[in-house]
Amino acid sequence: MQLQEIFGPGDVLLDLPAHDKWEAIAALVAHLAVSGGIPEEREKELLDSVLERERSMSTGMERGLAIPHAAVEGIEQLGAVLGVVRDPKGLDFESIDGEVTRLVVLLLIPRAQKLLHIRTLADIARGLGSPELREALVLAGDPSEAWDVMGSPAKS
Repeated sequence: MQLQEIFGPGDVLLDLPAHDKWEAIAALVAHLAVSGGIPEEREKELLDSVLERERSMSTGMERGLAIPHAAVEGIEQLGAVLGVVRDPKGLDFESIDGEVTRLVVLLLIPRAQKLLHIRTLADIARGLGSPELREALVLAGDPSEAWDVMGSPAKS
């Protein structure tokens, strides 16, 4: 699965408004609720699921990437949003490599679709593995440009 198949054009938030990983997760779940990616009435419940997962083990990966996620009941399709932290100080996501996070991918995955869960995590890690792509996302002028960058064969 390509990055543009995971994220829609409106699922990229530049200048993610967060001072820590907990605020980042809340902002991304709120975006999914407002944009229709998840039912608004389930926002708090789904946020709690992601926060519980994050408390059990940090989803801060390496190379500036974090993938907070949860497998949840009662949703039919993948909910995904990308938050870009353009502040050079980044966010502390307790990453494996100890580096700050610049890209935060939030995923809500239907619990019954275990293969989708594994495949999506792998596709995101592979798709965002390019240092040039990660830098282009941080430097994008607007969300549309960032989404276009994700589809560029030279970058993905």
